[in-house]
Amino acid sequence: MPAGLNIVFAGTPAFSVPALETIAASRHRVRAVFTQPDRRSGRGLRVEPSPVKQAAIDRGLPVEQPATFKDPEAVALLARYRPDVLVVVAYGLLLPQVVLDIPRLGCLNIHASLLPRWRGAAPIQRAILAGDAESGITLMRMEAGLDTGPVLSRRAVRIEAADTGGSLHDKLATLGADMIVGALDLLESGQAVFEPQDDAAATYARKITKDESRIDWSRPAVEIERMVRAFDPWPVAETRLDGAQLRVWQSRVAPAPARPAVPGEILEATSRALVVATGRDALALERVQLPGKRPVSAEEFVRGRALADKVLGAESRA
Repeated sequence: MPAGLNIVFAGTPAFSVPALETIAASRHRVRAVFTQPDRRSGRGLRVEPSPVKQAAIDRGLPVEQPATFKDPEAVALLARYRPDVLVVVAYGLLLPQVVLDIPRLGCLNIHASLLPRWRGAAPIQRAILAGDAESGITLMRMEAGLDTGPVLSRRAVRIEAADTGGSLHDKLATLGADMIVGALDLLESGQAVFEPQDDAAATYARKITKDESRIDWSRPAVEIERMVRAFDPWPVAETRLDGAQLRVWQSRVAPAPARPAVPGEILEATSRALVVATGRDALALERVQLPGKRPVSAEEFVRGRALADKVLGAESRA
C-alpha cells in the first residue's frame, strides 16, 4: 500500500471538524491545520478558538492562523509544509492562485451542495429555502473562481420534511468526512478523474444575513415554513408581537382560513394551536420564544395571553 499523502487542512467552523478528524485517523498525514484567527464571541465577548483549532489542538496537530493570504509571509508559511494536497472545508479566507499552485496534487474542496447548484457561502440554507428535494456533497479541485472548479465526486442526500439548517449541516458534515479519504486515495494512485461543471446550470448561494430573518406574512405559508427550518439554528426566523421580537423555531403549514384575514393575523390561539394567516394558507406556530425567555411550545405560550385578532409583524398593537 502506498505510504500516504502529506496533507495541509484548512477549515474553521464545526462543519469542517469531521473531515479533519477522519483524515487525521487515516494513513494520510496532516502536516498542519490552517484556521482563521481566534474571534470574540458569546455574551462576554471572550476570545475563542475556532472548532477546527480546538480539534487540531486535541490531536496535537500544528496550527497556523494567518489573517490573510495577501501577505507573502502567509504564502511562504504554507509552502514550508510542502503539502501534496491542501484540503479546504469552509475555511473562510480567499485563496489566491499563488496558494492554489503550492500543493503538488492541487487543492481539494469539500462543498455542501451538488455543484454547480448553490455555489457560494450558504448552500445548506439556500437549498432548504428553495424547497430542493435533495442536497449533498461535492468534492472539487479548487480554482480561482467561486466554487467553479472541476468535480471529482458528488453524493446526494434527501432533504427531509423536518430537516433544519442544523440537521442538514450535520448530515453533510458527516457525508463529507465519509468521502474525503477515498478521494485522497484516488489522488495518490493517479486514478482521480475530474469533470468540468456546467456553468449554465449554476446558482448562487449568497451569505445569510440577520436582516433575512424577519418573516413576511404576505408570503405563502409553505415558504415561511421553509424559512423557519432553514434559519434554525441561526439566525432564527422572527416576527413582532405587540412591538416585541417573537422568534419562531418550529411551524407547520395549516389549511387556509375560513374567513377573510390579513397576513399575520392570529386566527386561533388555543391550547390546540397558534395559527397565523399568510399570503396563502396559514401557518401553525409550534415552538416560539420571547426575548430573554426559553423557547416554549405554542400551548405553553398562549396560556394566559389574549392573542386573538392580534397581527404579527406590526411594530405595536394594543
